[in-house]
Amino acid sequence: MVEIPTTQHAIQITGKDEILHNKSKPVDPVGPTQLLLQVEACGICFSDTKLLHAFDSHPRKAEVVAGMDLAALPEIPGYKPGSQPTVPGHEPVGRIVAVGDQVSHFKVGDRVLVQADWKHLRTPKSNGAFGYNFEGALQEYVVIDERCVVSPSGEEFLIHVSDGPSAAAVGLIEPWATVEGSYAWAERNHLADGGRLLVVTDGESYGVDSLTAEHQPAETLTVAPGEVSTLEGQAFDDIIYYGADADVIEALAPLLGTRATFCAVLGGQTIQRNVKLDIGRVHYDFIRFIGTVDSDPADAYAWVPATGELRDGDKVAIIGAAGPMGQMHTMRALTSGFDRISVAATDLSDERLEHLRSIVGPVAEEHGVPLEVINTGSTQLEPGYTHISCMVPVPALVAQAVDLAAEDAIINAFAGIPAGTLGEFDLQGIVERRIFMLGTSGSDVSDMRTVLDKIEKGIIDTHISLDAVTGMAGFQDAIDSVMNRTSGGKIMVFPMLHDLPLTRLVDMPEKLPHVAAKLNDGVWTKEAEAALLAGA
Repeated sequence: MVEIPTTQHAIQITGKDEILHNKSKPVDPVGPTQLLLQVEACGICFSDTKLLHAFDSHPRKAEVVAGMDLAALPEIPGYKPGSQPTVPGHEPVGRIVAVGDQVSHFKVGDRVLVQADWKHLRTPKSNGAFGYNFEGALQEYVVIDERCVVSPSGEEFLIHVSDGPSAAAVGLIEPWATVEGSYAWAERNHLADGGRLLVVTDGESYGVDSLTAEHQPAETLTVAPGEVSTLEGQAFDDIIYYGADADVIEALAPLLGTRATFCAVLGGQTIQRNVKLDIGRVHYDFIRFIGTVDSDPADAYAWVPATGELRDGDKVAIIGAAGPMGQMHTMRALTSGFDRISVAATDLSDERLEHLRSIVGPVAEEHGVPLEVINTGSTQLEPGYTHISCMVPVPALVAQAVDLAAEDAIINAFAGIPAGTLGEFDLQGIVERRIFMLGTSGSDVSDMRTVLDKIEKGIIDTHISLDAVTGMAGFQDAIDSVMNRTSGGKIMVFPMLHDLPLTRLVDMPEKLPHVAAKLNDGVWTKEAEAALLAGA
């Protein structure tokens, strides 16, 4: 039986760019529908820095407006919307140590992984989320309400995990799952059923009737290019534009709703300049840009891939591969099992690239996948890649990926560039070469289960992503490292270790030799974790 203290150490975000290490935060009482999770470990994510900078303007920090009985929200002690201080941390693993008498899906002793996006709980522009408007796991204990983690459809957002993997291995599943999700997201190759369709044309609208016959929008609006300005403030699920005027395209793009598609029907015309597009919305709002050089919009929808998955024969480039997420994309590509693929992994630091090579090189050899590790500061990539993933949140690099892309290429704009960030894109080239540019945000339960299954089968070792560990005392240094991109991988926080400073694995032999002795060629292990926690 775990003895539960009355106070605990916790990290709190109290305002924009304001972090507090609270050494006496109360441990909240457990209500009838609630459970108490003792946190084993929690990863730090770049998304935590976005919450830190945005705080109450972050869409996931807003009030829940639908998805459960709103009158019950005040009963949840960790519900902290708006300007209320919150505890970040959405990549945890923990043990349930107390449950209320109405909890039916979980019991004391369960070890669980948290899927942080509680998608049935809607905010005005997003969804409820653990570590945002509900307190997260950068504390020793956190109360979770079962009504938040079991949706009305029965989907559970706490995933049961065995005692086999280390806490770090499980805590690293969430970021690996976001990678998995970016390849698994189902794309739409037709008009949105029941959506709003905007047709912009000077008269020609060939092919629209056949599209709407198969997938019917609830509303179709047709306007001339000169009337686009009258539509300000509206949102559409599909926009079909017959023409090639870059100014018109730029005026239409803000009218795309969430998960909307823009289709340029060029009809033999040419877009005369690069077009300013919101690359942040490609990632966060799942908007897509397609087109055809001919006159039938059905040709454009036809080349949309089912998902962003790799394909046999792909020539893969991963831009920013030596960072934490890039390592995951590289490892996934090397272990994907697709035939005749090759991988080019790029970065600007020789040191980081050498570290990447040491991790993924043996895996590439084992799986027979040709691997190039390239410093693009000194060696330029040549065009011709058929699958490109960009880890760097710089619009110009995503735009450059279009120039590197071959026909029928997929570009995964994985890096979280803020919505509202414009980049200048060769939309003519995208249409001519049928380049599909996608972006995704977050993961779902199925993605996490996929990664967990890969761990249990020995296909991947999530430990390879771990660069450093810390207790609560080192959190400020850790979040600074994430913001400044000086970390060579993920950082794992062990909340019960109050005084442990930020400690990189490469420094373990000097700083924590008893832990270093349990590493496997510098890679974290369950035995190293046990040695670290022995004195907790």
